[in-house]
Amino acid sequence: MKTELNETALVWFRNDLRVFDNSSLSQAARHTRVIGVYFFDPRHFEDTAYGFVKTGKYRAQFLRESIIELQENLQALGIPLLVFHARPEEKLPELIHTNEAKKVYLQKEWTAEENSVLEAVKKATAQEVSFVETYDQFLFHPEDIPYDSFQDIPNVFTQFRKKCEKASRVRPCQPTPQRKLTPALDLGPSRIPSLEELGYNTFTSDSRTAFPYTGGENQAKKRIQEYFWETQKLSYYKHTRNGLVGTDYSSKLSPWLANGSISARTIYREVKDYEKKVVKNQDTYWLIFELIWRDYFKYVSLKYGNLIFQLGGILNKDYHWHRSEKALEEWITGATSEPFVNANMRELAATGWMSNRGRQNVASFWSKELKQDWRVGAAYFESMLLDYDVHSNWGN
Repeated sequence: MKTELNETALVWFRNDLRVFDNSSLSQAARHTRVIGVYFFDPRHFEDTAYGFVKTGKYRAQFLRESIIELQENLQALGIPLLVFHARPEEKLPELIHTNEAKKVYLQKEWTAEENSVLEAVKKATAQEVSFVETYDQFLFHPEDIPYDSFQDIPNVFTQFRKKCEKASRVRPCQPTPQRKLTPALDLGPSRIPSLEELGYNTFTSDSRTAFPYTGGENQAKKRIQEYFWETQKLSYYKHTRNGLVGTDYSSKLSPWLANGSISARTIYREVKDYEKKVVKNQDTYWLIFELIWRDYFKYVSLKYGNLIFQLGGILNKDYHWHRSEKALEEWITGATSEPFVNANMRELAATGWMSNRGRQNVASFWSKELKQDWRVGAAYFESMLLDYDVHSNWGN
């Protein structure tokens, strides 16, 4: 790659907390000086309009672990990661100015909150810097799907899947940049906030959790090594994926995928390698199938925008929804009339995890049996789930 001499580039990490297969980092590595930055935005740790803290304690802890590992992995490349407990628009413009950064590289996001933050940063920043946004969270890149516009995305998943599988390719992974010797700079104070500073008491997850793992890119790779190569559980994935309790009934990769500690492309390439070296069957394909589902929810979000958060949903259905505090309390605490629902909700409260089958059932019970406002349930999941992803959560 051509080096752009004597220029500083900033990489603004958000939901792309990795050094391998990171488009923003790869592009920034062309510059002579690279600085990473991450913000623990206080708004992410406040209560939402639905009364739940936006980021619950389980995901907050997982996020801290992910940032600690990202900082260590970047440091090995000679790239500092500055971490602030602040709103990006209050700190990033100053950082750009102080370091005379010419470009800010970041993953492209499109939902309302992310857009408003970016616009606030741009408004507070001098014109001489450019923001380079890249779609980097997909299996099938938006430029490679067989649709002329996002409005052409079908409302039926199977149509989308079959057409993409036939006409699209998965792009190759981008290697980790070579080690860079960053010239010394006065970067000022930077520190990863503690859980207490984010507003949580220290806690321990229930020892029976089906997700006894920690955050970070290295941990995601360890999980692949274990689930694919050591135990070869991938060979049975489809048959076990709807299990309820245990570490190996499913891949458990979703929390790392959600905050970008690992990319969908990386998982796809590992599956393809496994199929060459171990076995290729319906089970191995089914993990790719689930990655396509994840893509689909992102494309639905791109197509419909903020409709995914509105009461009528993307089809603008005019149902009569109820709002009962008693029903909500019973659902959250696992005190409903349905033991299966109760067991899953108690697991979520104790661990931040719930199986896919559990999620489908408790969500259906909340919205279709109790006829309660589906957005309240989605907001509770947003707060509690370790693997919360805005598109999959509100799309589902």
